[in-house]
Amino acid sequence: MSPLLFYQSNYSPDINREKILIMDIEKRVTELVEEKIADRPDLFLVDVKMHSNGKLIILVDGDKGIGVGDCAQISRHVGFHLEEENVLEDAYNLEVSSPGIDSPLTLPRQYLKNIGRQLAMKMADGSKKEGKLTGMTEDAIIIEEISKEKGKKAEAIESVVPLMQITETKVLISFK
Repeated sequence: MSPLLFYQSNYSPDINREKILIMDIEKRVTELVEEKIADRPDLFLVDVKMHSNGKLIILVDGDKGIGVGDCAQISRHVGFHLEEENVLEDAYNLEVSSPGIDSPLTLPRQYLKNIGRQLAMKMADGSKKEGKLTGMTEDAIIIEEISKEKGKKAEAIESVVPLMQITETKVLISFK
């Protein structure tokens, strides 16, 4: 007798359909937000996430921050169109805000608005870097790192860090 072979697949048409629906919702919300802020060159969309529990999170930022009034206008615009177009069949919770202070930087504009601040970076090779963001090029950031060698005076060293080598960047908050 030959052995019985059994193959189990994790493929589920319902799960894939849900992922496609979420991607469609995120795409439409992205279009609505970009439409609303088109006349505001100082504002930019950071992220749109639709969670399976019905929570829709929109993160918007500005070159000089974003106010509550701007978030409210975006929320009303998106909410109105989602209802009007019947994009979501189930109840949902819409949140529009700026990225929190502990949110990683993901867009070049976020780096630009944080020039002069201290950053903590996780690198693709597993190492970590810290330094003051002093500039940015198309594909890299420029930081000022403090070199601390034993027995020597600490000195500032300028480093160019390619964005492709960074897995996460956060602004360090100083309470001094």
